[in-house]
Amino acid sequence: MRRRVLSLICLPLTAIVVAGCGLGSGGSPTGAQLVVTQDFGTRPLADLPQPQLGGSDTVMRMLSRNLKVKTRYGGGFVQTINGISGGTTAGRPVDWFYYVNGVEAGKGATATKVRKTDMIWWDHHDWAATNRIPAVVGSFPAPFRSGVDGKKLPVRVECTPADIPACQTVQDAMTAAGVFAAQGGLQQSITKETLRIIVGPWERIRDDDTARLLESGPQASGVYARPAKNGRSIAILDPRGRTTRTLGPGDGLIAATRLEDGQPVWIVTAVDVAGVAAASRAMDQGNLKDHFALAVDAGRAVAVPEVAPGR
Repeated sequence: MRRRVLSLICLPLTAIVVAGCGLGSGGSPTGAQLVVTQDFGTRPLADLPQPQLGGSDTVMRMLSRNLKVKTRYGGGFVQTINGISGGTTAGRPVDWFYYVNGVEAGKGATATKVRKTDMIWWDHHDWAATNRIPAVVGSFPAPFRSGVDGKKLPVRVECTPADIPACQTVQDAMTAAGVFAAQGGLQQSITKETLRIIVGPWERIRDDDTARLLESGPQASGVYARPAKNGRSIAILDPRGRTTRTLGPGDGLIAATRLEDGQPVWIVTAVDVAGVAAASRAMDQGNLKDHFALAVDAGRAVAVPEVAPGR
């Protein structure tokens, strides 16, 4: 969800911003986190593992406690953070968006209360291809460990084929992250209050309604990757929705999306079993941090969408 603002630079754009340099300091350190990036997470601007937070702070109040910001439209919209503003860049629409525990905010920043375990992520990016990105993977182990909308939900790893080795790799990754996850087959036990991780080759998982959103591109799924319907390739896209590379055998993808008002669904997939294994091995906080989605191409991690160097 877009949030507009006008602001002052607290530190140089490439610096990591420290807590307390912004407006309204006076809260105490907490388990919450605040991350600010640009260009779909590819340019870090601020990373505060212990931001100042008051007892009843909203996302907007938390931001202004820790960074210097100004607001428009009665204080409800972020226009600029660290001197970077919404509007247009090279004729393209750009703006600030925020995510709570890896899920796109459903309300304005002045209406969303911050809980002590929340991971708040603001990112400034081009939204011409889509203005809705319902879920991202870069706040892992959120939302599995911290919940959605204040509720900690059961987690289920759904694998097809059921005995695919990558299934256990993902299960182990969840255990290492402190998350208990049940395990079973695809769509064998779906409830609205379950966080699902789907693991398998694309041709095997595309029957899932949520996963299949990826075939329709970013406007439908919010994911800048488009698997072919025949499962033989996965196109990786840039912020304009153009193909930058194509994943084939041995390559993999980790992404997240959601269908309408359902819970976020994570997808660990590829064109073959070897690629699913490669993707599953990338399922950890270090690899996923600050990525909207992540591809593994010839054993190398690639941020998705793929932003041109020096943009």
